Amino acid sequence: MRELSDAELAKLLDKDIFHRISDAADSLGLECYVVGGYVRDLFLERPSDDIDVVVVGNGISLATELKKQLGRKANLSVFRNFGTAQVKSKDMEIEFVGARKESYTHDSRKPIVENGTLEDDQNRRDFTINALAVCLNKKRFGKLVDPFDGVADLWDRTIRTPLDPDITFSDDPLRMIRCIRFAAQLNFYIADETFELLSEMPKESK
Repeated sequence: MRELSDAELAKLLDKDIFHRISDAADSLGLECYVVGGYVRDLFLERPSDDIDVVVVGNGISLATELKKQLGRKANLSVFRNFGTAQVKSKDMEIEFVGARKESYTHDSRKPIVENGTLEDDQNRRDFTINALAVCLNKKRFGKLVDPFDGVADLWDRTIRTPLDPDITFSDDPLRMIRCIRFAAQLNFYIADETFELLSEMPKESK
């Protein structure tokens, strides 16, 4: 685990692929951020080639523009039903998705999806350590957005949900399994309020 300033994050992201994404986003007037596991692993000093990019707007359009910039050395896959796209270049995979907010009904795991802000997108993340976002636009390149103190939880080696765990786990029960998996993989502690609900929900579902 290392402490990283915005300037240090900008240096770590000083790679051709991130500057290409930045150029593509700025050319389209779109706000975009690298999010989730890639950012988490920068702090944990773990290698990662899977890059998730949240776009405030149309993620598919940004992926398409990036493909144009990269030319034949990149492959583009578009999943319009999910509003996502993937660009593969060399040994990297970049997933693009528009910022969104999701809500679930009790009788279905299929979410109701609406366009949203970066804040909306971070609210729907499973854990605070996966809700970290770093801006890729030139004017704010390297700026960390950490509304739930995910960096502090990394230092404390703690798994915690960004919202009330009842909301986070009710929205998608598979997150309970992910919680245990992350704790085991990273050797992290599960926060008391998260663990308490983790223990109670299977009983409530019987």
